[in-house]
Amino acid sequence: MLSKREHGAVQPGIKWGPFVLRIPFIHMKLALPELLQGICVAGATGLALVPVMTASLGLSFDEAVTMAMIHTMLIASGWFFFGDPYAPGWLTPALPLIFAFALVPGTSYEERFQMMTALSLNFAALLIFLGATGLGGKLIRVIPNVLKGSIILGAAVAAFLRIFDLSEGSTEALAVAPIAAISALALCMFFAFSKPFQRVAANVPFLAKVAGLGLLPAFIVAGLVGWLTGEMQWNIRWGLLDVPTHAVAMWEKASPFYIGWPSLDMYIAALPLAFITYILFFGDVVTGDAMLKNADSMREDEKLDVNNDRAHMATGIRNAIMGIFAPFFGTQGVLWTGIQVIVIKRWVTGRDKMDSIYDGISAYYVYGFPVLFIVLPIVTLLQPLLPIALAVTLLLTGFALATLALTQVTDTTERGAMMLSAMAFALFDPWIGLLTAIATILVVVGPRVLKVDAEPEEVLTAKAAAATPTADVDGPEKDPFKSN
Repeated sequence: MLSKREHGAVQPGIKWGPFVLRIPFIHMKLALPELLQGICVAGATGLALVPVMTASLGLSFDEAVTMAMIHTMLIASGWFFFGDPYAPGWLTPALPLIFAFALVPGTSYEERFQMMTALSLNFAALLIFLGATGLGGKLIRVIPNVLKGSIILGAAVAAFLRIFDLSEGSTEALAVAPIAAISALALCMFFAFSKPFQRVAANVPFLAKVAGLGLLPAFIVAGLVGWLTGEMQWNIRWGLLDVPTHAVAMWEKASPFYIGWPSLDMYIAALPLAFITYILFFGDVVTGDAMLKNADSMREDEKLDVNNDRAHMATGIRNAIMGIFAPFFGTQGVLWTGIQVIVIKRWVTGRDKMDSIYDGISAYYVYGFPVLFIVLPIVTLLQPLLPIALAVTLLLTGFALATLALTQVTDTTERGAMMLSAMAFALFDPWIGLLTAIATILVVVGPRVLKVDAEPEEVLTAKAAAATPTADVDGPEKDPFKSN
């Protein structure tokens, strides 16, 4: 029996501590458009890290798909078990830095998984502490904009370096299927960032819908080009994925309960990257708040329950569970901006179109169970395209981060220091990168950058809201950190 919401109230659910459990079909209705999109787009995108898991972590394809399914189910728990009104996703901006740090050539698969566990548990402890104490916003305000911009730009540089890795033995898309990869990358850049296309799409609903499909058009084009050029071969398998068998095999290769826990040195080495990732995480929190507050005034019948401390703790718990059972740091973030926009755009049209925002979010994630992952004909059809999916994800992320980073400061000297610091973050170990960046900024810009921003988190969110129109889809010029 579906729980009814009173006008102007928060969507019903089962409270447990600071969290709220909402059960599909009891606290959430079926939202068919989001369900159909989620099966295709969210499912296919969720498999994009499978090539990294197989090439750099030693998992078989089936084991990697099983790990990706666990990650997706944990992501969905953000709205399911914890009650956050966000469409959650990866910490995508941090992924290039994570790859460079944890997947070091010459280390064993066990060491790489242990490093992923160390990163996940460090990050989880940081989030839970900052959420429980409410210190998250205060921490961010003491970090100079030039350092924030350096971290964001460093992630962009690391993303580009990985995409264009054409060294011998590289498994990147441009190395294994260059023509198909270039076709897909060019198409996604055109849809996402071309101003002439966006002007035309604003007046042509069909083009806007095609662009809103995310990676799907690029998948189709890449598949056709790869088939025509012979760059891709398919081995379609029938049946369903044997999840229990592959989950056990994945556990034996990845879980610290089986391969051993990270050493103290690993935890210490991972600390700076956990801190760097937190800065990127906080940007997502502020952006998500801005989007929800922009939309809240358009629906008087549902009050959106936004709680940043709860989001910190919920994401921290998800990272801790992931780090123990299926360690791959970066897969448990708070916001998938593009999907949040898609859901909000229909939610604001009225209760008759979408009763609650949780209807749209839960349906997009197929109510927490990624059914696409267990259907072998579909998964194996997508298999040759997955390196391209990762390349496209990194390219779009890198481009958006680069444009965002350049808005952090206006002084040319600070931008020069930011560029040098970004290269240090992209090329060096996290401790060396962080110390190099701090030294560069202090020497070149001077200690004036350490002046603490006195604006409260609510002001930062309000400014982000003013720069984040609900109708935009993950625009690259949003500036959730900027405080002046």
